[in-house]
Amino acid sequence: MVVLARDDTSGSAWDFLVPHNVARAQLGIPPLIWDLSLVGYAQWYAHVRKEDCLLEHSNYRSVHFGENVFQGDRGYAWTAEDAVNDWINEVRFYNYFSNTCIDGKDCGHYTQVMWRQTMRVGCARVECYNGGVFITCNYSPPGNIDGQRPY
Repeated sequence: MVVLARDDTSGSAWDFLVPHNVARAQLGIPPLIWDLSLVGYAQWYAHVRKEDCLLEHSNYRSVHFGENVFQGDRGYAWTAEDAVNDWINEVRFYNYFSNTCIDGKDCGHYTQVMWRQTMRVGCARVECYNGGVFITCNYSPPGNIDGQRPY
């Protein structure tokens, strides 16, 4: 098992991979593998967000990754599994037949997790200075390509 840098309680590769791959397996989508270069980018960006814990994406498109972000408020020990399950639960807002999200709802985190062509993932978790938690995962190749279905 590859363990992420433990500057905070960042979790392990396994903590991130299991919920991703369980969800993907339910639809017959191949499992993701852990990618240390994606981990490095995720760790860098998580540390950028450590000061303010804002739920904002990085400039990930310029480095050709997909990216999911999660922010949890102080008072709860948010885990890798919490973040991945939050993204997967967006399935309720995704209409496969129209390949769209329900109006006003986000489902792009779900479709990135489930994107069939995505093969690798790397993630990081930090505890922010305000007591919250910021979690990010990067994906390669990226998903959410206009006009294509995730699976």
